[in-house]
Amino acid sequence: MKEEIQNPFPDKNCFFCGSNNTLGLKLKFYWDQEKKETYTEYLPVQHFAGQGNILHGAIQMGLLDEIMGWTSYIFIQKMAVTSGLNVKFLHPTYICGEKINVRCRVTSHEGQKVNMQATILNIKGIVCTIATGTYHILPPDKYKDLIQGTNN
Repeated sequence: MKEEIQNPFPDKNCFFCGSNNTLGLKLKFYWDQEKKETYTEYLPVQHFAGQGNILHGAIQMGLLDEIMGWTSYIFIQKMAVTSGLNVKFLHPTYICGEKINVRCRVTSHEGQKVNMQATILNIKGIVCTIATGTYHILPPDKYKDLIQGTNN
């Protein structure tokens, strides 16, 4: 069973998922109960090109980081922040007028750490980019302080 994950962020201003961000991607994320993974689709736009018609690596890394954040949230029902991200670019992710698919699943969860693996696949199902990441679970008060910037 697949279901849309409701956006838990109150200001809705995130570059990747915020519905109020006029320059953002406005991604929607879904949980696939059967596969135990989170996924989204994105139609890359030309102004995010690196060299040629290849989706810029920084945008790809952002997509992978974002889906890992959503995956940790749906998996543990708490907010977590990135503590490590390792990305491998296997094939070019072309901007070609076709959607790409971004998927993520939890590989392990111990204490305050959640480890995940995420992929970007092109329209043909070829894995173009793969990432492994570790996220640190934050207690609600620490997360609130982080978001509000009270510990600067």
